[in-house]
Amino acid sequence: MAKLHFPSPFRHDHPPVQNVNKLLDAGTTFGQRAADGVARVMGSWRFVITQSLILAVWTVLNVVAWVRHWDPYPFILMNLMLSLQAAYTAPVIMMSQNRQAERDRLEAHNDFLVNQKTEEEVRVILEHLSAQDQALMTIHDAITSRGAGTSDV
Repeated sequence: MAKLHFPSPFRHDHPPVQNVNKLLDAGTTFGQRAADGVARVMGSWRFVITQSLILAVWTVLNVVAWVRHWDPYPFILMNLMLSLQAAYTAPVIMMSQNRQAERDRLEAHNDFLVNQKTEEEVRVILEHLSAQDQALMTIHDAITSRGAGTSDV
């Protein structure tokens, strides 16, 4: 019977897969966390509803003037406040979006590395299965060539 050959055992010599979210969160600065917090709060329905209620109360109080007109129609002070809010909010939200884009790039790179490792391991498994096929064919040929009914086991 021919000598059976199997590939040497596969060595997993790659570093372990890491959680990109934990890596990024560990290295965030106060400003980055603040930008993410602002984007999280201002991008919520709670903020939109609260701001709408405040603007409605502001408008009603200035139109009815129960207290006094601190911002009479056309509400220039309210317009100034909203413009200031927009002027500061937009860049902060863009900072948060930039961080999210960086996170997405790192996750894509991490996925690429995992795919490379998986491809290598699948290749090794296929080589091992091919060697097993060859071994089974050799064993089968050895059994069938001895003839049916005789056994050397």
